[in-house]
Amino acid sequence: MFQQDLNPVGDSLALSALCAAVPLLTLFVLLGGLRLKAWLAGLISLAVALLVAVVLFGMPAGQALLAATEGAAFGFFPILWIVINAIWVYNLTVASGHFDVLRRSFEKVSPDQRIQAIIIAFCFGALLEALAGFGTPVAITVVMLMALGFKPIKAATVALVANTAPVAFGALATPIVTLATVSSGASNDPGLTVDTLGAMVGRQTPILAVIVPLVLVFIVDGKRGARQAWLPAIVCGVAFGLAQFVAANFISVPLADIVASLVSAAAVVVLLRVWKPAEVLTAEPADVKVTSGAGAGAGAGAGAGASAADDRRTQDSGADVAKAYAPYLVIIAIFSIVNIPAVKEFLGGEPYTYSFSWPGLEVLNTAGEPVTSTTFAFNWFPAAGTLMIIAGIITALILKVSPARAAKTYAETYVELKSAIITVMAVLALAYVMNLSGQTGALGAWLAGAGGLFAVLSPILGWIGVAVTGSDTSANALFGALQVQTAGQAGLDPVLMAAANSSGGVLGKMVSPQNLAIAAAAVGMAGREGDIFRKVIGWSLVMLVLMCVIVGLQATPVLGWMVP
Repeated sequence: MFQQDLNPVGDSLALSALCAAVPLLTLFVLLGGLRLKAWLAGLISLAVALLVAVVLFGMPAGQALLAATEGAAFGFFPILWIVINAIWVYNLTVASGHFDVLRRSFEKVSPDQRIQAIIIAFCFGALLEALAGFGTPVAITVVMLMALGFKPIKAATVALVANTAPVAFGALATPIVTLATVSSGASNDPGLTVDTLGAMVGRQTPILAVIVPLVLVFIVDGKRGARQAWLPAIVCGVAFGLAQFVAANFISVPLADIVASLVSAAAVVVLLRVWKPAEVLTAEPADVKVTSGAGAGAGAGAGAGASAADDRRTQDSGADVAKAYAPYLVIIAIFSIVNIPAVKEFLGGEPYTYSFSWPGLEVLNTAGEPVTSTTFAFNWFPAAGTLMIIAGIITALILKVSPARAAKTYAETYVELKSAIITVMAVLALAYVMNLSGQTGALGAWLAGAGGLFAVLSPILGWIGVAVTGSDTSANALFGALQVQTAGQAGLDPVLMAAANSSGGVLGKMVSPQNLAIAAAAVGMAGREGDIFRKVIGWSLVMLVLMCVIVGLQATPVLGWMVP
């Protein structure tokens, strides 16, 4: 049994908070300063967190190790369980050749590069983010844009900036699920649930969604692009924002990005039937060049070897196009069925879902009450990752991928993601050790001294977390508990502050070393991540300021009515 103490170091809250920040500073320095591999930085930082927990915060070594094991287990299930199986489904489309069919179908919607950027990088990227996340949209859309004649640096910039508004609901809302788990363990506020937090994020990121497509056409073609292609950009952004808001608040949090991506793509396609740009921006013949082999943890580029010129000569049958879209329709159908209230309630009980206290882990908060985060929910059947396996099996049947080939592809997906698996499990283990030992609580108590100003700073914490870890899920695991504990002491709404961490974090995605490395590798610019960074940092900071203003106003009567 261990009881948390928020000021164990010299009986000083400031000194205790400083010591509690050491594991995070270690992670930031190793990743951002020394540019150590993410998995190695995660393991070293975990070791530091364990040391601080035991030596400085008085947590028994056995309890600290058990906290780490629970965090690592949560990192694999449900988080990695979703990512691995979602990427397997994508890899099946590559193995069968239907990914190329899908790419060619997008090109035929419009030859204009500005519109292609909207449809592929934003709409289709959002769908990929919804299904897999963790760098997958950048890796795949960069290759598709290159295949359509985009210059390397522009393709990378477009893909990175587009991967913002959908991120909080990525991998079937894994960041929100993680946020709800860690924040509810640090506060008794009844609103810290997946549904309520998802609803709150769904009242922040849709505002970003309205402007991101407009930014994309500006990146592709400057002022002329904004002047000539503003209409499809606005239509896409508004459609996505409204659909994301409606889905997150009234339909299903895990399906928010799926609904939004499909609605926005449909809106653009319908518009193009009655409207055309004054000029069509196409790739120069000399620019039609493809660099494949991006991968970087998502298997991208495997099916992108054909040139755009070859694509134009290829005529895909209606059946092949239908098969190319089939995996995504199957996924949508399966998740829609499982999210029917009666079905969801049925699968939420035994034998499909088990909840149990993590063996041997007994932790009390400062008030002497058991913390709730030591309870592990094992929803083995209704888990998003399990549903993705079912979708993958159906996909293999539709695409006529043999069982042996499907099994081989599944094994290759694990090998492909081995570094990401270690990284995510290490970061979640680190978060659990910090949360359960009281390190996060000490930091929160100290930051509460900022009072109402913390509402403006809250998104910046999320931005820093994602910029360093490359994952909104990891940032929520690191700072979710900190946000709600600080909110409670500063007199702010815990739901708003927790959501702000995730919404601010999405803007750090484009500048994270991991995503920059994925984009650079995809366009054949490995080692020149700095060039891409300089193209995206300005957009990241401008939109972060906007999010800080939004959250700051939502913490006041001006926009306080937006908080559920």
